[in-house]
Amino acid sequence: MTGARAVPPRTVPTELAALALGVSQATVRKWASRGKLTRHGRPGRAEYDVEELFALSQARTAAAGRVRDSRSPAADPVPRRRRAPRDLREPPGPRPGARSGSVEGS
Repeated sequence: MTGARAVPPRTVPTELAALALGVSQATVRKWASRGKLTRHGRPGRAEYDVEELFALSQARTAAAGRVRDSRSPAADPVPRRRRAPRDLREPPGPRPGARSGSVEGS
């Protein structure tokens, strides 16, 4: 016998996992149900492995960098039109087919 024991994973509750990843607790639970995270703990007390959270955080950060680069204005061949603030827009005119305010037959 070598005496080596399996080291249990260091885990944190759902609230701390969500805080560490910058997402809601519902998102952490959804990721666990979809297999993106491994759920540890007993029924009614979900916990998540710190090392797995760290790896997921690194992957999300790397993916966010790629997305941000692809959405840069230089990469967008068609410039997007921005709407004017509501107070600077022209007031709407009468709608086509709208009836006037007069009442006939009174």
